[in-house]
Amino acid sequence: MKGEVYRVAGPVVTAINMPAKMYDLVFVGEDHLMGEVIRIEGEKVVIQVYEDTTGVKPGEPVENTGNPLMIELGPGLLRQIYDGIQRPLPVLSKKMGDFIKRGVMEPGLDRYTKWHFVPLAKPGDEVKSGDKIGYVQETKFNKTYILVPPGVQGKVKEIRECEANVEEVVCTLESGLELKMMQKWAVRFPRPFEEKLMPDIPLITGQRIFDFLFPVAKGGTAAIPGPFGSGKTVSQHQLAKWSDADIVVYVGCGERGNEMTEVLEEFPKLKDPRTGAPLMERTVLIANTSNMPVAAREASVYTGITIAEYFRDMGYAVALMADSTSRWAEAMREISSRLEEMPGEEGYPAYLSARLSAFYERAGRVKTLAGDEGSISVIGAVSPPGGDFSEPVTQNTLRIVKVFWALDAKLAARRHFPAINWLTSYSLYSSYLDDWFRKNVSEDWVDLRLETTALLQKEAELEEIVQLVGSDSLPPSEQITLFTGRLIREIFLQQNAYHDVDSFCPLKNQYLLLKTILWVDAACRETLKKGVNVRRIVEIRSVEELARARFETEFEKAVEIAKNAIVKELEGLTKEVRR
Repeated sequence: MKGEVYRVAGPVVTAINMPAKMYDLVFVGEDHLMGEVIRIEGEKVVIQVYEDTTGVKPGEPVENTGNPLMIELGPGLLRQIYDGIQRPLPVLSKKMGDFIKRGVMEPGLDRYTKWHFVPLAKPGDEVKSGDKIGYVQETKFNKTYILVPPGVQGKVKEIRECEANVEEVVCTLESGLELKMMQKWAVRFPRPFEEKLMPDIPLITGQRIFDFLFPVAKGGTAAIPGPFGSGKTVSQHQLAKWSDADIVVYVGCGERGNEMTEVLEEFPKLKDPRTGAPLMERTVLIANTSNMPVAAREASVYTGITIAEYFRDMGYAVALMADSTSRWAEAMREISSRLEEMPGEEGYPAYLSARLSAFYERAGRVKTLAGDEGSISVIGAVSPPGGDFSEPVTQNTLRIVKVFWALDAKLAARRHFPAINWLTSYSLYSSYLDDWFRKNVSEDWVDLRLETTALLQKEAELEEIVQLVGSDSLPPSEQITLFTGRLIREIFLQQNAYHDVDSFCPLKNQYLLLKTILWVDAACRETLKKGVNVRRIVEIRSVEELARARFETEFEKAVEIAKNAIVKELEGLTKEVRR
């Protein structure tokens, strides 16, 4: 089905004389630029093109494939780096250097690699949608399962262990249908599952402020909004590195090139804490930098979530990082203005909220078609202009997600990282996850969290008084509250992302550290009752030992040494009073 170009407005091209339906994939112009049908007006078809349209003129041919934008799913996704429309960037780099030429297409999965297929089904077995018929040991620690495509079922006629590429048949059904290791899926349509499950298992991140105060569930949704320089990207990197997900999909959506370069250089060097293998062994990267065509930003988000759904259907826990959804929304705004649509708030399209909801709703912990349990946890960074959380993208995101990790420019300026504001952040998963923490870490985990948040809230109220009249005007007990609040902030909430030990803090260490800080609070109050001056109590130097314990590999031993030092110093103060 061929037509011709009628009008060109940046990435938006209008074609005529071409039958089409919504979201058909088309190729535009002499350079064969990839695009997608986004509006049909009578005989005119409006296309958003995923590549630079410079030089395209009216009269050039437009070819309709008749299919929606689809990506390839199968062995070969892990360790790969794609652009927004699933073109493998390392392959293109070898062919044409650092800059991709227009109209160049390359399949998402390598056609030449032979994978060792190990069957799990046998002739005569009844198989249905989502069933695992075999697997490929794609990396040393990761199996890629070969699934029966959705909508397919039947009895296995022939299946065998073999060496095959993704296009070769590995299983034949009695109906004559041939199954390959590769399947294709339209990115705008969610992959099916049996049912959604309750979010009652936490996604362990190793970041103290996330895990203890504002936890996210496996299959949950979270947003990290913050102004420029507040640490969104580093927080996303930390979550990608350390979260206990089986697979990580990192989508750099419209980010600066130097930030994506950092990701591409750092991830291959990182070691997976669970296996010791490179982190890239279980990672898929999608790079769509800010200088790439805006239309491809939207595609990159859908490409990432579709790849995540594919691994979820195998029964894996997947963590998807979208950095940042604001750039995606800006791309929607630009396309919308070129389509001359009625603008909504701040020029964003009226359907902004619907698009964001459709994306985040594809997260979840589910029972797959095969009866396994898989999950996708979506963590989206938001970049509000000037750090204004009242702008439309942030507000619409907050209506959808259940965890809000608010980054604060003032904390970042004070070099407090991660710069999460503990007073404005929240998690709506806490009540679902409390039982898990009680059973798997400690019975008093929840009590500790409530006590900590109350202390931090009280400290914030006292700080306002201190700014007016000074700390000496406060009662001694409240001066100790300020002291404990400082310990929680500086020892517990701060975490060094670049330190070998402190970068990841196990749950038992988090619990022990916070319990020790609250023990210090109780010990200080007991010392106060014995007549020791409060100024001398809050100036004890031995708490520095507790601060240093975070960086020790033998954490429990270091905490015990710190506790002994604190006891000794406080007892010394008490003895001085008695004299």
